[in-house]
Amino acid sequence: MTSPTPPDSAAILDALSEVADPELGVGIVPLGLIYEARAEGTTLRITLTLTSPTCPLGDVLIADVEDALTAHFPDYKPDVTLTFDPPWTPERMSPAARAAMS
Repeated sequence: MTSPTPPDSAAILDALSEVADPELGVGIVPLGLIYEARAEGTTLRITLTLTSPTCPLGDVLIADVEDALTAHFPDYKPDVTLTFDPPWTPERMSPAARAAMS
């Protein structure tokens, strides 16, 4: 039996594109909240941030990320790390996210 080919960063980001920030209702990928998305063996390593370190819904967002990854890649275990270094700024947003917020 061969192991499945690990998803690349683009596939992981595509899976995460369905996850929206619970307060803003805008996708976390275009918001620029994902700092790293990679497969390492059978683990999907995600480093993300929040728009504010005081966001009360961080746990909800992490659970949503884990759920999306598990749904798309059931043979892989998500490992989500929350960081605030560097802090998020609106400059990380895609033009589409900026348009959705205006």
